[in-house]
Amino acid sequence: MKKALIFGITGQDGAYLAKYLIKKKYVVHGVIRRSSSFNTSRLDDIYEEPFKKNKKLILHYGDVIDSSSVFKLIEAIMPDEIYNLAAQSHVAVSFEIPEYTSNVDGIGTLRILEVIKSFLKRKKIKFYQAGTSEMFGGVQNIQDENTKFDPKSPYAASKVFAHSITKIYRDAYGIFAANGILFNHESPLRGETFVTKKIVKALTKIKLGKQKCLYLGNLYSKRDWGHAKDYVAAMWKILQAKKADDFVIATNRQFSIKQFINLVAKELKLKLNWRGKGINEIGFTSEGKVVIKISKKYFRPLDVNNLQGNYSKAKKILKWKPETSLAQLIKEMVNFELKNND
Repeated sequence: MKKALIFGITGQDGAYLAKYLIKKKYVVHGVIRRSSSFNTSRLDDIYEEPFKKNKKLILHYGDVIDSSSVFKLIEAIMPDEIYNLAAQSHVAVSFEIPEYTSNVDGIGTLRILEVIKSFLKRKKIKFYQAGTSEMFGGVQNIQDENTKFDPKSPYAASKVFAHSITKIYRDAYGIFAANGILFNHESPLRGETFVTKKIVKALTKIKLGKQKCLYLGNLYSKRDWGHAKDYVAAMWKILQAKKADDFVIATNRQFSIKQFINLVAKELKLKLNWRGKGINEIGFTSEGKVVIKISKKYFRPLDVNNLQGNYSKAKKILKWKPETSLAQLIKEMVNFELKNND
């Protein structure tokens, strides 16, 4: 049985990837940071008793900002594949804690690659680095693997470093090191500070009379949204390719934040109307209740207005394509919130 090691297993992508790999008959090792509270809720349906034999999922304490823990984990497990999903992945937060973001998202990748390099004679470990469409930043055209990066946040800049160092170690040392440049991908497991989850959660509560108003930033930023479960399948396919390479994973479709809101409202059968412009734009119900307002608090210092990917390379080489439409994704997210708001 193949062994996989996932850094960032407690996140949305880590949880979906762990379940996907277990179905592929892998033994999955996951790295979690030590905390006074358990943060493994996304793994509850697959996590087994700690001392059970023949375990499919084994969790270890560790952190990509700690070189010694990274070395010890890889040395002890000697995985066939490593997936680096560990990140401080919130763009706005990266402006507040830029040094920490850079340490985790940038140097964390280098730490893993250094360990893989040190064990090259013992075992050739395949490495997947989780990139992001945020690396394209201010680019206005449709983005693919040949599009130049133009990061607009400490998060994006850190990910550009991680992407570049992965390519450098691939070329310099012959490591099977691949980058996935993933565009926005969501699910019911999405963290509550991300705008899609925030919108779905708030509008569901508004529909149920449990919340009065939702405050947002730029309604006209456009994103290419897919489902996380489709995108983790792409991660696996990237490491099964004949040679290590870099791939854009996207849906080739683009929607604004406002369009996303309207689709969520439609799924909830919440009649939503709009009035005003800029900071004064509001969303209100057919009864005249104002339920959406704009706040300067939620604008980034530098905004990224246009992200749309082209996954044709992944389709051709990996035989991958997205399976879930945005409408299906929203339906799944809304149903999750309705179920958990009983």
